This record gives sequence, structure tokens and C-alpha cells, in this order.
Amino acid sequence: MHRRLLLTGFAAMTLTACASTPRGRIGPDGLPLPQIYTINPGDEDDIQFRMLDSVNTLRAAAGVPAVQLDPQLTAASATHARDMQAQNRPWLFGSDGSSPLDRARIAGFRGRVLGENISESYETELETLAAWMKQDDTRRVVLDPAARRMGLAWSQEAAGKLWWSMTMGTDPQFQAPIQTMAGFTPAITR
Repeated sequence: MHRRLLLTGFAAMTLTACASTPRGRIGPDGLPLPQIYTINPGDEDDIQFRMLDSVNTLRAAAGVPAVQLDPQLTAASATHARDMQAQNRPWLFGSDGSSPLDRARIAGFRGRVLGENISESYETELETLAAWMKQDDTRRVVLDPAARRMGLAWSQEAAGKLWWSMTMGTDPQFQAPIQTMAGFTPAITR
């Protein structure tokens, strides 16, 4: 009796599982359509730290030092992500002709910019990082051994398209004050 009840229960569960409707939308080929990755207000810290942790995990595996988030590089990346969206094209130059170096300097970054990765996609930050790691040039930016600072930002269109920008740089470089002796000021050559 118990065996029959148990088998009937398993059969009912199996049929119920088969009859359930798939989550999400299904395309004409019967496969699920991709979900739009929507970034909500307040998600910024989670996304930036998830990316930072992932980048540092990759860097540790490559034997290079970790990076930390830098507010000036993040501001430069945000400016560029919004500008790429406005131009509707992913490229390294701003609509004003600015380069990654220019944007970092304008944002107040005092280190040396090592590189910038950009992306136009509907993908999450981790899918974007995975795509960058598949290409030699963008992987070199992520794993640059001299990098100690990272900026990450994005701009999302109403339809869901994301414009990602990551900028890597060195620690800030401070110029040492010029030492002077009484009555003598050294000449500064350029």
C-alpha cells in the first residue's frame, strides 16, 4: 500500500514538473530569450565591488597585485560611459576628442592611466569582464602588473543596453617639493 502511494506521488511530481511553464519568454526556436539585465538605483556599490572582487581574483591568479576602486577613475569612466551612449558608439575617444588620459586628468586623477576597456552590451558586469578576458588587448588592461587603481562605471539605456567603461591606473604620483638652499633656487628644466 505504501509502495503504491509512494510511486503515485513520484509520478504526480514528475508530471507536475513537466507541465510547468518555463520562466521568461520563449523565442520562435523554442529557446529562452535572454533576460535584460536591469541596473536599479542603489545597485552601484554592489556592482562595483562585485567587479572589483572578480578583477582581483583574476589578478591574484595571474600573480599581480590587487587594485582598489578609485573615485577619480570612476568619475572618468562614468563620463565616458554616458558619452558613448550619447554618441551611440563604443570607442575610446569622447565626443569632445578626449582620450582616457584627458578624462582621468579632468577628473583629478594624479596617477598614470594604463588603459581603458569599454563595452556596448546587454550583459552583466561579470559577463562583460569575461568577454574582456577573452581578448588579448583588454585582458592586458585588466591584468597590467603596474595597476593599483580601477574605475568602473556604466550608463544604461531605457531599453536595457549597457555602456561599460573600466579605467586602470597606477597609484597617485606626487611630485616631491623642490629643496632650496638659502639664496639659491635650482633651475627647473623641462
